[in-house]
Amino acid sequence: MDFRLSDEQQMVREMVREFADEFLAPRAHMIDMERPVPREQINKLCELGMIAPIIPEEYGGAGMDYLSYAIISEEVGRVDASIATTIGAHCSLCCGPILNFGTEEQKQQWLPKLASGEVIGCFGLTEPMAGSDAAGVRTVAEPDGHGNYIVNGNKQWITNGSFANVCVLLASTNFKQGLMGITAFIVPTDTPGFHVESIEDTMGIRGSQQAVLVFKDMKIPEEWILGGKRGLGRGFMYAMKTLDAGRIGVAAMVVGMAQGALEKALSFIKTRKQFGKAIADFQGMQWYIAEMAADIYAMRTMVYRVAVEKDEHKDIATQAAMIKLFCTETAQRVIDRALQCHGGYGYCKEYDIERYYRDIRITRIYEGTNEIQKNIIARDVLKKDPRTWM
Repeated sequence: MDFRLSDEQQMVREMVREFADEFLAPRAHMIDMERPVPREQINKLCELGMIAPIIPEEYGGAGMDYLSYAIISEEVGRVDASIATTIGAHCSLCCGPILNFGTEEQKQQWLPKLASGEVIGCFGLTEPMAGSDAAGVRTVAEPDGHGNYIVNGNKQWITNGSFANVCVLLASTNFKQGLMGITAFIVPTDTPGFHVESIEDTMGIRGSQQAVLVFKDMKIPEEWILGGKRGLGRGFMYAMKTLDAGRIGVAAMVVGMAQGALEKALSFIKTRKQFGKAIADFQGMQWYIAEMAADIYAMRTMVYRVAVEKDEHKDIATQAAMIKLFCTETAQRVIDRALQCHGGYGYCKEYDIERYYRDIRITRIYEGTNEIQKNIIARDVLKKDPRTWM
């Protein structure tokens, strides 16, 4: 497999890196502290065509491959995980299912607006009693006998939910059928009965807003079923396929976070002096740097390979779980060591590494906890000859 980037992919990296360094990085601390809706950042991403790069040109998007999307997630995550999370929820979790499972009419209606950023999306799956147990959805969509559904229930931890214009919403249309009774709907957030109850006060990724959503007697037409009538009862399958692809973005983002942490550590240890010389001259620091660099190399190689396999239309469910598990666990170790390189300064909000340390923790939880990833991996590995992973 050739891991060299094409000229176009290299141009994407350079463009996003410049944008991240010059525009996102200077604003990241303010976003973390004040928690505004990141409209300015979103607008700039839209201007660059980076808010939903996987949408094909025929629907107004940039038509990029998943490797390019991984590069974008990586470079944005390198300076601001909050904005990378915002992109992921919009692109992977909202645009992805509409692109992959929507009817042609639904694609024509929503994808051009999502590609331009005129409309921002979110993904309504998680509930207070349905986190890792995604099949435990209790939000109900009951047919009213007149071609509509009446939705009641609530969702939690919905990234972009406080300011999104459209939500891919998962609800049970038939409890008796269990997983096969869950249906996905495309719901504009200005629909009567759609309420933003609150915004969670989180430890990290504070520039990315996670909302509690409440639905009370919300009437929606059956035409809003994702995929049309053929989509009835297929919501759980749509959600799982969506999360497989979304984990590429998460893994790429944490590669970027680890890279950013390494860069912060290098800058600090080269200028910080102890015992009459830069602490970069001490073997202990050098070993930390060597381990961090090796970890990042391994993570990046894994993510790029899975992104290429996604572009080749291969089944990546297990590989996506692997990179989500490995990269989030490994990036946590890299960032911890980068903070250690800073000594006591790393524990102060004056230094960016403190924000990285808070931001990385959620990545082992969202888009499927790492315990769930282990279940997915083990289930597949137990069924296969281990040599097939080469």
